Amino acid sequence: MSQKQTPESVLAGLSGWENATISELSGGLTNRTLLVECDGRRAVLKIDEVPREAPFNSRKTEAQIQTTAVEHGLANAVILVTDTVYMTEFVEGVIWSNDCLEENANLDNLAAALKRVHALPLTGRTFDGVRAGREYIQCITDSNVNVDADKVNECLRIIEAAPRPLNLCCCHNDLVVENIVNTPEVRFLDWEYACDNDPFFDLATIVAHHGLLPVQSDYLLDAYFDGDGQRWREQLARQARVYDALFWLWQTARKGRG
Repeated sequence: MSQKQTPESVLAGLSGWENATISELSGGLTNRTLLVECDGRRAVLKIDEVPREAPFNSRKTEAQIQTTAVEHGLANAVILVTDTVYMTEFVEGVIWSNDCLEENANLDNLAAALKRVHALPLTGRTFDGVRAGREYIQCITDSNVNVDADKVNECLRIIEAAPRPLNLCCCHNDLVVENIVNTPEVRFLDWEYACDNDPFFDLATIVAHHGLLPVQSDYLLDAYFDGDGQRWREQLARQARVYDALFWLWQTARKGRG
């Protein structure tokens, strides 16, 4: 049995970081997340108990995608990656909150950055919403959590009914405001779900997860489509329904894990 990794053991083998100070960060649902500081440099260190599997990327795949994004000014640099360790540069900036989505200038910048994400090379792994939904349902079943079975089935039906993307592209797939930062340019954090998907899924995540008003949603669509957002409303609404269904199943499965 291999010895459990500690932040100290990871950093001991990383030149220039051996004497770093370490503090815990909140937000790591499936891993330890730590802030590492040494000689004026800062980094975020994540340590997993076991290698990552779908619906996540493996850490090495995540690093490949994120490094490509770094080259286009869309992410922070990867410092170290193994099957269970992920360390990235910490860059000073302002993490978004919901009220940032109320500013049209922010929506303009977000749309521009998102178009650049969607122009990145394909990753070679396609998002499988049906598989993710069924895995969440299996977690719910295994945990014996008391839920509305009709609601579970309805969520799966919505996910299964989603059409195949007409324009498959690289997507972030987890665009909650906590993963958006101004440095001052817009960058995205946590590329662990990134893979090829319908670009409307990223837009729908922004709209559905944060409860954007129709006027905000329309503005974001127009910003993304250079003033031609009106005719894409139905595609956005369809993916918003898929996102809502997946998110409900994910939240319910998480409750079952305690």
